[in-house]
Amino acid sequence: MKTLTLGYSICPNDTFIFYAMVHGRVDTKNLHFKEVLLDVEALNQKALSNELDLTKVSYHAFGHLRKNYCLLRAGGALGRGCGPLLVANKECSMDELKDKRIAIPGKLTTAYLLLQLFAPELKDVVSMPFNQIMDAVKNNEVAAGLVIHEGRFTYHSYGLIKIIDLGEWWEKETGLPLPLGGIVARRSLGEALNKKINKIVRKSVEYALSHRDEPLNYIKQHSQELSDEVLSQHIALYVNDYSIDIGEDGEKAVRELLLRAEEAGVIPKAKGEIF
Repeated sequence: MKTLTLGYSICPNDTFIFYAMVHGRVDTKNLHFKEVLLDVEALNQKALSNELDLTKVSYHAFGHLRKNYCLLRAGGALGRGCGPLLVANKECSMDELKDKRIAIPGKLTTAYLLLQLFAPELKDVVSMPFNQIMDAVKNNEVAAGLVIHEGRFTYHSYGLIKIIDLGEWWEKETGLPLPLGGIVARRSLGEALNKKINKIVRKSVEYALSHRDEPLNYIKQHSQELSDEVLSQHIALYVNDYSIDIGEDGEKAVRELLLRAEEAGVIPKAKGEIF
């Protein structure tokens, strides 16, 4: 049995998606997946160091990884109405934030890439774990913060105000769904093995969607938010048809995001396919 390292985040959509693969609920075709659960920015950094066989990464990070990693068609997070939010303690304009400190969930996150595309004038940023950002804004440690994951559903409880929904901006700007994160595999594993892995990931997604309650205990072991309602909202938003297969418009969205990032000088230009 061949063992492969599999990185994914502690967020409910990822633990939901990979539950069946790591708990023997689907046939893994004589492959054993050794899970590495970390914050998405930590996974981005591990992929940059070429440490993992396959892993969830931000699409921003993927822009730096295309030489060594290919994108799998299944398991990713794309969609509509699911983008990062810039939040603050009080109503303010983007111009008022120009010289203020902004908390971000990591410099390789898609959230930060979108902020750079939307408001490149915001230069003073500080990275911190995503689950610390809302407290930092609430306590006036920063003027505003980029909220991702379940924070999209809970920022109101911190008394915070939405300044801009960057996913909404992206959709109006491009007409495409927003690509947030994808599953990548080492190109050195070979095309045949990576296609096999993609089929297993797809089956894992389909299993979870057909047995929604079964992964719940596993999800709660790792989630920052234990409310059943929030967990359900989170999974419903981030696990969808694009998680089963990226599809034609999903491919277009990824290529458009990477192209805009290249044109903005945020990621290096790269030749070749993303898959």
